[in-house]
Amino acid sequence: MLLAQAAAAAVVAASAAPIAVQDDRGALVALPAPPQRIVSLLPSLTEAVCALGACARLVATDRWSNWPEPVARLPRLGGLEDANVERIVALRPDLVLLAPASRLSGRLRALGLPVAELDATELGQVRRVLDKVAALIGQPQAAAVQWQRMQDELQLARMAVPERARGLSVYVEVSTAPYAASESSYIGQLLAQLGARNVVPGSLGPFPKLNPEFVVRARPALIVVSAAERRALAQRPGWAGLEALRQGHVCALTSAEMDVLSRPGPRLGQAALVLAHCLRDHAPAQGGRP
Repeated sequence: MLLAQAAAAAVVAASAAPIAVQDDRGALVALPAPPQRIVSLLPSLTEAVCALGACARLVATDRWSNWPEPVARLPRLGGLEDANVERIVALRPDLVLLAPASRLSGRLRALGLPVAELDATELGQVRRVLDKVAALIGQPQAAAVQWQRMQDELQLARMAVPERARGLSVYVEVSTAPYAASESSYIGQLLAQLGARNVVPGSLGPFPKLNPEFVVRARPALIVVSAAERRALAQRPGWAGLEALRQGHVCALTSAEMDVLSRPGPRLGQAALVLAHCLRDHAPAQGGRP
């Protein structure tokens, strides 16, 4: 009985222990105890908090966070640059999670709020962010469990890719303008693990804005794009002549699939499955080396 009580006391003490984590800007985020009121202003961080078992501690999110289902009932405070600072302060959060690209962090810190700036563009960074979020919420051991689950899903995705899709040249568009996923992005790295070849070099950065003519010159055998953009592709300069477009080798993703693919968080394994199904269902019959 005494041993059980001592063990329980140790768990309580650990859960109330101070936390210190260095965020992606190099700032030390010091918390007196695991946060109980969290505001997340980036969908991938919202998903990480929930996957790590702290969804009930979220009190608000950005406008784009929509997974898992309980998140939809939370107040939405805006986007990367237009989040409502007054509403954030009124919610009395003991931790605000946001991307380093946001300009809000300085204002929030000046108002006395603990802020952690975290984001990922590469696979290794996804694991690092997961570890840091887990540490910030006081559950560091949960990150390894989630990462292993993601690796298991990635293995399933590899198994779903047919041999004819190995070496397939692929173009993945993540936003209009167009912005694409390059070889150095987590999407490009997932494609490589699935045996495909990204036509956008990593030297351009993880998610470069491209001239539409770049894709014409690259001649991808498969185009991955949002369903909302599918009909307009042929109107882009030179795109009507692309073999992939003429032969229908276009994987048009639903908004839900685009959400999964565009968020470098705990649904990374599902993102790999989205790409694997594109390779399986839309690859040319004779492979993809133009």
